[in-house]
This record gives sequence, C-alpha cells and structure tokens, in this order.
Amino acid sequence: MPTPSEWSLTAPQKLTFEEPVTALNVRLVNGTLNIVGTDSGPARLELSAVSGPPLRVTLEDGRLTVGYEDVPWRGLLAWLDRSGWQRTATLTLAVPTATRVEAGVVGAAAVVSGVTGATDVRGVTGDVTLVALTGPVRAESVSGALEAQSLGGDLHFNSVSGDLTLVEGRGGAVKAETVNGSMVIDLAAASGPAGTALDLTTVSGDVALRLPSGTDADVAATTATGAVSCAFESLTVQGHWPPRRITGRLGRGGGRIKVTTASGALALLRRPEATEAPEGKVL
Repeated sequence: MPTPSEWSLTAPQKLTFEEPVTALNVRLVNGTLNIVGTDSGPARLELSAVSGPPLRVTLEDGRLTVGYEDVPWRGLLAWLDRSGWQRTATLTLAVPTATRVEAGVVGAAAVVSGVTGATDVRGVTGDVTLVALTGPVRAESVSGALEAQSLGGDLHFNSVSGDLTLVEGRGGAVKAETVNGSMVIDLAAASGPAGTALDLTTVSGDVALRLPSGTDADVAATTATGAVSCAFESLTVQGHWPPRRITGRLGRGGGRIKVTTASGALALLRRPEATEAPEGKVL
C-alpha cells in the first residue's frame, strides 16, 4: 500500500500535488476557505495566512485531507469547544472539477465553485457561498447562511437559524428545512428531468419563490400566521384569516412545490421572461 504524503503547515506555503486527487476533506476554524474546481494542472494548495495549531495535510489514495487533529468531521456541528477556536487560516484549494468535496467550517467563510462532483458542506457559524456546482449538494449549518448561484444538481439544506438564498437554480430538486431561517429561491430553469421539485419547511422564517412562467408543478403552500402574495392566476389563495394556503397547478403539473411555514410570510413571484438583445447591441 502506498505511503501517504503528509505535511504540517505553520506558515504561509504553496503545495502542488502530483498524485491525482479524487476526494477532498477540509476542516477550517476561522478565516477564509476557497475551493475551486479546475481542469488545468494538478491539485494545488495555497495557505496565505495561518495562526494557532499546525494545519495538517495528508494525501492518500487520491483523498486530500486538510484540517486539525482536534476538529472532527463527524460531529462538527456540535464542536462548540471555544478554547479550540483560537486559530485562523486563509486557504485556497484548486482541485479537479470532478472531485468529491467535503468542507467543514467553524466561524470561517467558505466559497466552493466550479465543482461537478458531490459537495457536502457543514458550518457552525460561518457563511457559505456555492457557485456553478452541477453535482448534488448537501449543506448543514447551525447559524451560518447559505448563498448559492447557478446550481445544476439537487440541493438539500438543513439549518437552525441560517438563511438560504438560491439564485438562478438550474432545475435540481431543493429540499430545505430551517427553524428561524428565511428562504429565497429563484429558479432560472422550469424543471429538471423529474419536474420541478421544491420541499421547503421553516417555523418562523419568510419564504419567497420566484418561478419561470414555464413551470409545471402542483403547488401546496401554507402559512399559519404570515402574509401571503401570489403572482400566478392559475393558483388559488385560500383563507382570509390564518391559516392561509396557496394551492393549484402550474402548467401541466407533474412537478411538486410544497412550502410550509408557521409564522413567516409566503410569496410566489413570477420570473421575468428572458429578452433577446436587439441585433447589433449587447446588453
């Protein structure tokens, strides 16, 4: 069996990994994490700043691991040992686009972009940004927000008080559950292969959906005490007093949009039609 390659980083440093990388696991406390999918060259690491315990790096059988010995992947969301938070790092990783990514942050901001493999992100208080991912995404947080743009795969989000913002969703299914967090979902594509699939649940957060006019889905949206607005004439708003519901069918149906909130406001908005630029002009 090949001997794993190991590094202990205590100062800014750059590493290039000649061995192929197929999976990445990163755990960072405070600072900034940036993961970029790339088709050019081998995987690379750049540590711009670091303080506190050494950052451990290992590469074995295609799996690249970056983190701390005392910060677990399993149970990360319950890792609330404040004495262990006295550290920070600014880290950038470039990996092949097909890499499976696992990223855990405690108090750190994380950005993951250009990855086609499955992505699993966990955060305690750090905010996470996802851009142009085409594989399935699972994200969990205690209080950190998730902002995502141009996701092509399914998204599963679970949080206590973190907000969810998805812009230009490309047709993957979305399942999201929060207690206090709000949700803003903007779909650029009418549906994926199985039709539009949204399943959103929150206790006190507001929910706003912006859907393209070509959406085909059966809708069941409920709020116990929140305000309701709906821009689709084919849907029915039921109840002058709480609870209030938005029900009906968009297009030919077949997909499913289910929204449940206890005290949050509920809004179903229509996405503007795409317009073509006049000949000879660039918008």
